[in-house]
Amino acid sequence: MAADRVASEDSDVDRETPAQRRQWNCDPAVLAAIAAGGVLGAEARYGLLVLMPHEPGQWPMATWLINVSGCFLIGVLYFSITELTSPHRLVRPFLGVGLLGGYTTFSTAMIDVQQMALAGHEGAALGYMLATLVAAVSATFAGVSVTRASAAMFLSRRARRSAHDHAAGR
Repeated sequence: MAADRVASEDSDVDRETPAQRRQWNCDPAVLAAIAAGGVLGAEARYGLLVLMPHEPGQWPMATWLINVSGCFLIGVLYFSITELTSPHRLVRPFLGVGLLGGYTTFSTAMIDVQQMALAGHEGAALGYMLATLVAAVSATFAGVSVTRASAAMFLSRRARRSAHDHAAGR
């Protein structure tokens, strides 16, 4: 009885019935796009981890670079697909959820934090965790900002070129 009361008060509890869950339709093309992107992203991550190995307890530079670069690319992607283009319906699932979701690895970052702490480097573990958080959020913001500025510069140049061509009678 108490469990029922807690579940009804918890806004995070899934209140769907089994019949409602069965009504959810999976689009095979979307699932295939996510899977294909995920494979490519995970392979890219694996390649970087092989190129930049570290021992348990050491600063995991490869994982940090993967997560920060992935967040930068997420910023670029999401600004591009929401503000600059109307992409095919599979672009976001393939690139965002699949490729960049498979590439970034925050779960591995937290395992690295745990290994550093267990190796007696508690301060470094805390520093790594904070550095990951700050750099990832900053990189996402930078990706959006760089893409926004680049798009504005491109559109401005294109408008000037078009105005010049029009004035020249072309």
